[in-house]
Amino acid sequence: MDIKDKLALLDKQRAVRRRGAAPGRPSRGDKVADAWEKIDREESLTVKEKLERLITLTGPRPARSGESVERPEPEALPPAPEPFQVIENSYDLNVRYGRTLLSQGLEIGGEVLNLLGRCEDFDGLDLSTALFIDLETTGLSGGTGTVPFLVGMGFYHRGRFRVVQYFLHDIGAEEEMVEDLGRFFEAYGFRSVVSYNGRAFDLPLLETRFVLKRRPFRLSDLPHLDFLFPARLLWKHKHESCRLCHLAREVVQTGRSEDIPSAEIPLRYFTYLRSRDFSLIEPILYHNQEDILSLLALVVSGARLVQKSAAEEWPEDIDGMDYYGVGRMYERVKRSQESLRVFRRAVDGRLSADVAVRARLKLSQHFKRQGQYGEAVSLWQELVSGGRTISSRELSCYRELAVHYEHHEKNLEEAIRFAEEGLALSRSLSPSFHEDFTRRLKRLRAKAKGAGRKEKKR
Repeated sequence: MDIKDKLALLDKQRAVRRRGAAPGRPSRGDKVADAWEKIDREESLTVKEKLERLITLTGPRPARSGESVERPEPEALPPAPEPFQVIENSYDLNVRYGRTLLSQGLEIGGEVLNLLGRCEDFDGLDLSTALFIDLETTGLSGGTGTVPFLVGMGFYHRGRFRVVQYFLHDIGAEEEMVEDLGRFFEAYGFRSVVSYNGRAFDLPLLETRFVLKRRPFRLSDLPHLDFLFPARLLWKHKHESCRLCHLAREVVQTGRSEDIPSAEIPLRYFTYLRSRDFSLIEPILYHNQEDILSLLALVVSGARLVQKSAAEEWPEDIDGMDYYGVGRMYERVKRSQESLRVFRRAVDGRLSADVAVRARLKLSQHFKRQGQYGEAVSLWQELVSGGRTISSRELSCYRELAVHYEHHEKNLEEAIRFAEEGLALSRSLSPSFHEDFTRRLKRLRAKAKGAGRKEKKR
């Protein structure tokens, strides 16, 4: 069974379970969800104390005085599972996740990874030795009371892409799971880590659990590509959200839906600890596996976008919006020649109105820094003479033109004209620009008056 069949089967099973829920009235799960939402706000409680409070609030109602209670026969719970479980799925490299071949990850080298990570840590490395990691936890706020009950990991091994998930059936067995994870990291000898917001959340949280259990955490010493930040540079201007599942759908074209809200995951786990109903956990395993595959495919998509943007010919599958994102990437690492080349391509392509303005402004600043004032002025004049509504961003063009004509062209009449136009527009758009144009215009008029007196004396 290939990757699409496996994921489709899991999704179908989950849909059947959802349809089996009784409509029309709040379910037991809804009541538990409401109780958990209130309990989870109490940051002073530990995970164990929160769980005990949840059981107290959602357990059977105590009988009132004189009231007889029918006590149902206790339901037989399934046999206690192992304290933690290791689940593995393995995929052939010739299958696709969305439009990404899994094998394409092996074509991404250290130079592109350095650019994406804005560092030089990936010299001599590639994704063949990287660990893709994503956690599901008992809370979204972090801290020592938050436990990662599911550690999802993806990596290349022996000609396949493997997804290994460590699932904690019993919170009391966390130390055993941490020990086994430590042995796992050591055995595979990963040389880098890839995550999505892992620098701020996943890695610090997992390291905390290792430190609390007095175990070494070797992942903290490895180069780390947190792809949330390059994803924002590449696609924030193009897509309405940079959430992993959204970009997987839009960029990788996976057809992925919002399978389970992240805020619901801790509650599902606590409910599972009480009921041992594993159908509560299956959607979380599915969600986590999708996140790992989405992360791999998104990194490949971003890296290939950078690689293709360097080609002499304009690739058909890259538009102006894509070039603008790559230009921002080069700009952040101060590679001005590459960013200039890519921004030039961007303004020749199809851009949204707002991005078209931003791209031209960035390009004009490149020309200004290089002393190419003719090209810079041409772009500024293009932006202020388009016969359209001016935004606060474009007010800078009036300021640049006023400065240019005053200092470079020595044309005070034109400098005053652009300062006056900027002043009129800035009144409703930007107090700071309005103040700047007011001062500038006062000085320019005084300067022009002084120049006029000198002309008369001559």
